[in-house]
Amino acid sequence: MAFDLLIRNGLVVDGTGGAPRRADVAVSGGRIAEVGDVDGTARQTVDASDLVVAPGFIDPHTHYDAQICWDGAVTPSSWHGVTTAVLGNCGVGIAPCRPETREIAMRDLVNVEAIPYEVLEKGITWDWESFPEYLDAAGRRRPDLNLAFLAPLTPFRHFVMGEESMERAATSEETVRIRDLLAEAVDAGAFGFSSTILNQHLGFQGRPLACRNASRDELKAYSNVLRDRNKGAIEVALTRQIGVLEDDQCETLDFLLKESGRPVTFIALFDRDDLPEAVRDTLRRAAPMIARGARPQTSPLPLTREIDMRSPFSFAAFPSWKRVFADKSKEAQAAVYADPAFRNQFREELKNPQAFGNWERITLHEVHSPALKVHEGLSVAEIARRQGKDGVDAFLDLTLADDLALEFTMTSFNTRVDRMAELLNNPAILIGLGDGGAHVDMLCDAGYPTYLLGTWVRERGVLSLEHAVQRLTSDPADFFGIRDRGRLVPGLAADITLFDPATVGSSNRGERRFDLPGGGKRMVMPSRGVHSTYVNGELTYADGALAGASAGQVLRS
Repeated sequence: MAFDLLIRNGLVVDGTGGAPRRADVAVSGGRIAEVGDVDGTARQTVDASDLVVAPGFIDPHTHYDAQICWDGAVTPSSWHGVTTAVLGNCGVGIAPCRPETREIAMRDLVNVEAIPYEVLEKGITWDWESFPEYLDAAGRRRPDLNLAFLAPLTPFRHFVMGEESMERAATSEETVRIRDLLAEAVDAGAFGFSSTILNQHLGFQGRPLACRNASRDELKAYSNVLRDRNKGAIEVALTRQIGVLEDDQCETLDFLLKESGRPVTFIALFDRDDLPEAVRDTLRRAAPMIARGARPQTSPLPLTREIDMRSPFSFAAFPSWKRVFADKSKEAQAAVYADPAFRNQFREELKNPQAFGNWERITLHEVHSPALKVHEGLSVAEIARRQGKDGVDAFLDLTLADDLALEFTMTSFNTRVDRMAELLNNPAILIGLGDGGAHVDMLCDAGYPTYLLGTWVRERGVLSLEHAVQRLTSDPADFFGIRDRGRLVPGLAADITLFDPATVGSSNRGERRFDLPGGGKRMVMPSRGVHSTYVNGELTYADGALAGASAGQVLRS
């Protein structure tokens, strides 16, 4: 028999969690034809004797909603064996959107996901208005990867309520209209919806992201859309304190599960050494909801980010910093940073930190003023001690002295190996949080699949190869109901990743590139050991370079 593609003698890890085995994988018409001892020829044959052959990885948490307008390759995820990306997380997005509210949608992305406004203004094509039109537009671009969309609640509330969506709950009439638009999105193929309750998720003009104002009556109506259709999932940014599930958040999680009858994934479950039992406590508290389909989500990476003081997302959880986001001109931000009242309020808030409270974790990475170069590489705590100041004054004085141009590096979460081993082996936890496409000027965690395979499987032996592959493939596929991906099984779509188990990996630190629209800066994470990736049977990535197949599809629920 003649096949389109025949991958010979690879170590097949099929995504089911079953033991690896030597086998061939044959592909015809974009689907897996046979797995085993295959007798036949093919237009293309690959010798995989030294490689693992796995299903393509599925990234459950990305923010490529705008990037797909200018980067059909969906980088850097496509460098790391990812063949399907789930977009539309955390309640923020760009569809549906009327022409007169495009600036609001872009400013939401600037403040919540730290994507520069100039990049969005140059890069977004706006060839849609409704959510179904957005899905169609994404498909017309013929992306390299498969795209699965959640419907983010913020643009739906904007669409119906205008700017009042940032101020109040919807009326009963407005709720019906929003619900009907959401139902239209799910019927068009959205895999559910997303929202957030996080204080740091500030949108246009530093006001709360619109979905944060949704009432219980609203959330009930939107959840019922999924229950009535018996499909889809919910993603919600839930833990105001990283890793800490509080009483009202437990109640919200329980409510969403009850009203939707569908699985719910919530973020962010990061291990914190400043609150050493927080994650264990959260898992105990969430146990009844986990039994009903709740899935906390974590990343296998130690969280390290760059802090740009023009877009200081890392401090957005502190109420005092709302002023920094309200007017993002340099002059306005400098005035806030110099204001003693702002500094004093920030000091008070640091006594009960939401996500940060240790100046030893923030290092001065780069300054532009020659007079300040002596401080590069030092933590803010070290600089403060040398100058006889407290951390707040040292931090903000440096910022002003370098005309807000300096950059810091923050090391925050997921640094304890023993606790990370617990998280990564816990079947209740969904592995993801790569945040691809977001926070582009401060971090890149989109390479987490290769990091998981290199660091946690090969180097530390915390996960078996078959378990890790399952966590990257069939686990997220099953959660979202992506039924024809995630396993190497005859009849399913031929999304396949080949990697070298001896070298696969990535750095947990990104590198800078200036390849966004208009030459904007972003952090990217290159991969190692990814031999090739096939999307719907077509070669997408090989030998460290994109192959240009553009074989991805917009997946529909």
